[in-house]
Amino acid sequence: MRSRLVTRAAGPRAFGPGADVGHSRRFPASQELRVQPELDYPFPAAPGFGEVAAIDNTLRWIRLPLPYALDHINLWLIADGDGWTLVDTGIATDIARGMWEEIFARGLEGRPIHRLIVTHFHPDHCGLAGWLVERLGIELWMTRSEWLFGRMMGLDEPGASAPTAHFYRRAGVDCAGLERLRKVDGRAWSPLPNSHRRLRDGDTIAIGDHDWKIIVGSGHSPEHACLHCADLGIIIGGDHLLARITPNIGVYVSEPEADPLDEYLGSFAKFHHLPPDTLVLPSHLLPYRGLGRRLAALTHHHRERLAVLRAACARPQTAAELVPAMFDRSLDSMNLYLAIGETLSHLNYLRGRGLVVRESGSDGIDRYRLSGS
Repeated sequence: MRSRLVTRAAGPRAFGPGADVGHSRRFPASQELRVQPELDYPFPAAPGFGEVAAIDNTLRWIRLPLPYALDHINLWLIADGDGWTLVDTGIATDIARGMWEEIFARGLEGRPIHRLIVTHFHPDHCGLAGWLVERLGIELWMTRSEWLFGRMMGLDEPGASAPTAHFYRRAGVDCAGLERLRKVDGRAWSPLPNSHRRLRDGDTIAIGDHDWKIIVGSGHSPEHACLHCADLGIIIGGDHLLARITPNIGVYVSEPEADPLDEYLGSFAKFHHLPPDTLVLPSHLLPYRGLGRRLAALTHHHRERLAVLRAACARPQTAAELVPAMFDRSLDSMNLYLAIGETLSHLNYLRGRGLVVRESGSDGIDRYRLSGS
């Protein structure tokens, strides 16, 4: 029997269908899984943009729009005494701010937001953190690495700096590709506050009548916080535990030699102990049950991509030349940026295991080939 989602309040207008956009929109091929696990989706539809819907007596679900192919983010309100703890914020756009003002006016059941928890520093998750902290006079809770990265990104100038351009030239991106990447500005957030309350892996936080344990998973971001409540049988998985699509696992200019895929796959051990009926609340698409099957499918997906990429390295190629082996459709500027980062993360994983060799040519461009070839 499917659970019934009760909408408590709507935003100024519906910007999209109430149905799960994961079934009505085409996502970039870079995000689609080739093997789909059998998951249980207890809610057949999502709230409309700007609406607040009840998961149960403790939790509320908000969905806000994003200006990307993946056009929404899920946010969560947890009952906290006479108010709420909010998890994640949405991106810093006028539309999102307007929806928040409507939610403040009539979507919180007359209860204030006491605290903000941000799972990680990406702009759809913390873009409005600074604005909300100032607007509501509340405290920001984040892991240290995510807060530091968010502060750092807020200081960056838009466009491609010289080190960034050099990073992508090494990856084999030509002048036309560099021009496309210069159009990618992921800084759609208000500046993060200059202080935060630190979250650590293993911390337990009392929110209302229940304890929530912080489980940190790395790979998609440096120190991504998931929140697990054993009493309720729920985990807020952020981007780390998505259904149907895979989170971006990328290598970028900040750490060119990183191996985030190893971190991501290794983090799954932290979640295997959770009961199979745990309800996962992800940041995109619908809540689901079947986390163990989902983790197995994600592992299979990345093993498959590694095998495809390794086969493509039978002849020396740049990371940019290898992107089509990983992703089988044309990519817009944002998805090209993500695809190059994801290709590099898989190449670094293969290099770290001695399966692929990186060689720098006289042109300063890196090429990858099978070891021993």
